[in-house]
Amino acid sequence: MSDSIKQILIKYWGYSNFRPLQEDIINSVLAGNDTLGLMPTGGGKSLTFQVPGLKLEGISIVVTPLIALMKDQVEHLKQKKVNAVAIYSGMTAHEIDITLDNCVYGGVKFLYVSPERLKTEIFIERLKKMNVGLLVVDESHCISQWGYDFRPAYLQIAEIRQYIPNVPVLAVTGTATPEVVDDIQDKLEFRQRNVFRMSFARNNLIYAVINTEDKFRKLQLTIQQIPGCGIIYVRNRRKTKEIADWLNAHQVTAHFYHAGLTPEIRDQKQADWMRGKVRVMVSTNAFGMGIDKPDVRFVIHFDIPESPEAYYQEAGRAGRDGQQSYAIIIHDDNDIKALKRNFEESFPPIKAIKAIYEALGNYFQLAYGSGQDESFDFILNDFIKMYNLQPVPTFSALKFLERENYIFLSEAVSTPSRLHIIADKEEMYRYQVKNPKMGVLIDVLIRSYSGLFTHYAIIDETVIAQRLKTSALGIENALKLLHNQQLVDYIPKSGKPKITFNTERLDSRNLIFSKNTYEKLKENAAKRLDAMLNYIQSTTKCRNLVLMEYFGETEAKRCGKCDVCKQRNKLSMSEMEFDKVIEKIKPILQTKPMTIGELNMLFAEINEDHLLNVLRYLLDTDKVRKQDYYYQWNTKLF
Repeated sequence: MSDSIKQILIKYWGYSNFRPLQEDIINSVLAGNDTLGLMPTGGGKSLTFQVPGLKLEGISIVVTPLIALMKDQVEHLKQKKVNAVAIYSGMTAHEIDITLDNCVYGGVKFLYVSPERLKTEIFIERLKKMNVGLLVVDESHCISQWGYDFRPAYLQIAEIRQYIPNVPVLAVTGTATPEVVDDIQDKLEFRQRNVFRMSFARNNLIYAVINTEDKFRKLQLTIQQIPGCGIIYVRNRRKTKEIADWLNAHQVTAHFYHAGLTPEIRDQKQADWMRGKVRVMVSTNAFGMGIDKPDVRFVIHFDIPESPEAYYQEAGRAGRDGQQSYAIIIHDDNDIKALKRNFEESFPPIKAIKAIYEALGNYFQLAYGSGQDESFDFILNDFIKMYNLQPVPTFSALKFLERENYIFLSEAVSTPSRLHIIADKEEMYRYQVKNPKMGVLIDVLIRSYSGLFTHYAIIDETVIAQRLKTSALGIENALKLLHNQQLVDYIPKSGKPKITFNTERLDSRNLIFSKNTYEKLKENAAKRLDAMLNYIQSTTKCRNLVLMEYFGETEAKRCGKCDVCKQRNKLSMSEMEFDKVIEKIKPILQTKPMTIGELNMLFAEINEDHLLNVLRYLLDTDKVRKQDYYYQWNTKLF
């Protein structure tokens, strides 16, 4: 494509300029360099690979673990008349076969694929025939085994580079500590280090942590004080409904949302919130990924997140339009106890993990040695009830089995019905002549959806039923009949999570887990937990600084707007004046205790009121302690 990247931006997105860092990343990719782009939530990561993907010859392969995001981006590209397809767990073998054929011969520009698909023989064989221009690794922090969201299938991405040796890799992520940044480049076999960093600071976000004994009352007051729409995050499904009901009873329109709802209900609730019919969405972390609503004015966590990464990502869904917005945690002392208890339950003993695996095989009635690459609908609550299990340890055991690559647990995603005519045109015509009633249906299908003989098309049974003046159920039954007669491949819509067995079912005694790996994972999770507790319990350090330093930004500045900064701002001093006083008195008070009079004599150039204000602040925040009339730096804590 001969268009410049600026022309592509204008032509497909209607923007006249790139956001900061986007153009630098794009030019690095076009120069053939392996590139890592660190961009916070809402920073425009997708443009950094979609623009060069349109500029480069051939197809761009985008690896991402998020099926909902994958489908959303494919749909957006199709609306721009860009040929894009996706392959993910849950698709039939025939559907994958057709899609990959189109990637080789059909002029597809973007192939979105889940990492689990990369290792399959059918994918590797077709990859060898593809004209690949770019390999993109989205959510690339998932490649780090010690990160907060590790996906073992990501470790296989580097293996496909041998089949496309001259193709650059673009890795992008919105959350990565310095250790994970290095790990990403190592695991993807970057030819040389090449990182573009956008600051993780969100200058329009005001952070606050509220410790209160009456959380519901504080929630109501907070929402009353902030105009606009928002999201409230909680940890379990029961709480979503409880809080939404409470808000509605207190004149705040709200929906609740979690993965256990049907796809139709989830879609309707999301649409109502997107259109402003309700003000607040109360949700588990099932809500938000891929939701591009720019005017979210607040994100409130009613339960403490498990890590700074998870918090930063969820809080970052506020204020994507650049306007002032709020990221608030409301908690009480019991929440801290619950967070620590949840951490312990998240690491069940190895023996318990093996028992869950055994129960899983029985649940799906799989014989030992069978089930490899098979996918099954999976409702966690049903599984828990059947075997009388506890939710958190069970889910954690499943995630650990996923880390060890025995299974893959997909999120619940609303997947529409798909149809592909597998009979040739002559065979289908003969069938229509013999079966005139079914022939009418086939005629409507062919007229309504183009390309049914060459690829799968998304269909809507309700729309077809309206055209034929019948019921959607009648259409579903007719399509199932055609499917059974091997004239079409009909895949009904689904909205349930799925479990895929990556290996044949094993005797649980033969499962291999590394004790060192298990302990290292627990140790890293404990560090993230401590960092989260440090964030919510700190009363002396700017919230923004705490987060930025966690992500490796040691030169970050105090935001001046969070709850900690506002308390400090009451000193009626500039940051420079405050820091100057601290700089002078800290070394002295670390050495020996002194009275105010002695400090005044020692530092006559310091305004006496400023000195008093700073000492009062340091006392309030426990940085200094006072005995009789003497002040001394609290070296035990700091």
